[in-house]
Amino acid sequence: MSGLIESDQAVSGATGPRRGLHVLLALAGALAFVGFVALGNWQLERLEWKRGLIERVESRVGSPAEEAPQRARWAAVNRQDDEYRHVAVAGEFLSELDTLVVAATELGSGYWVVTPLRRVDGDVVLINRGYIPQGVEPVPPPKGEVRISGLLRITEPGGSVLRDNDPMAGRWYSRDVAAIAAARGIEAAPYFIDAAANQAGSPGGAGPVGGLTVLRFHNNHLVYALTWYGLALMVVAAGVLVWRESRKVKKRGEPREPRGR
Repeated sequence: MSGLIESDQAVSGATGPRRGLHVLLALAGALAFVGFVALGNWQLERLEWKRGLIERVESRVGSPAEEAPQRARWAAVNRQDDEYRHVAVAGEFLSELDTLVVAATELGSGYWVVTPLRRVDGDVVLINRGYIPQGVEPVPPPKGEVRISGLLRITEPGGSVLRDNDPMAGRWYSRDVAAIAAARGIEAAPYFIDAAANQAGSPGGAGPVGGLTVLRFHNNHLVYALTWYGLALMVVAAGVLVWRESRKVKKRGEPREPRGR
């Protein structure tokens, strides 16, 4: 009889810590499952956003150029309604106010040449005249009145993911309209225009190469969503396996009823 009592106490003592471990594993699994499902849902939301972006870009870039928004509409310009619209603007370049912004393009690493253009009505719009390689001086824009067409882009404040803009040192990693305008002592529209290829101020060859706006966007969000959902299912499967093993261990540890004589 004393042997049976000692056996019951040993099983009971071992069951307590094991039960606590199972509770912790269950909580960790539940948190992992919820987290993976949330990430999968977020990727589906990104998928819808990316599809909408692609549709907007495809519908806008091929449309006839319309006049770039004037001052009365500046406050209403936004990414959803205006980015990648095909626009045009007439005026004179302020060639002494070029700004070089670090660029990575299909032609290699180098700089965007961003030059203010004073419109006929006196307002200023920043024009991304195009790309130049490192070590190459930008060709000055033509003098006199020109007409530039291209794609309306929304300002890129702050800098890149890894580096902040440094206006004092003249180092620019994004086309931050407000910061560039402030550094040049001018007031400008809250957007900039990516000039199309082979235009005045964007002649190609040794000069800034225009028309390099990225118009094809990677859309792997469905793959990412399925990956996260797959990981969530793996957590569930692992939980089922752990539960089955714990049941087996519990059964092996249960004391057997003594046989009668």
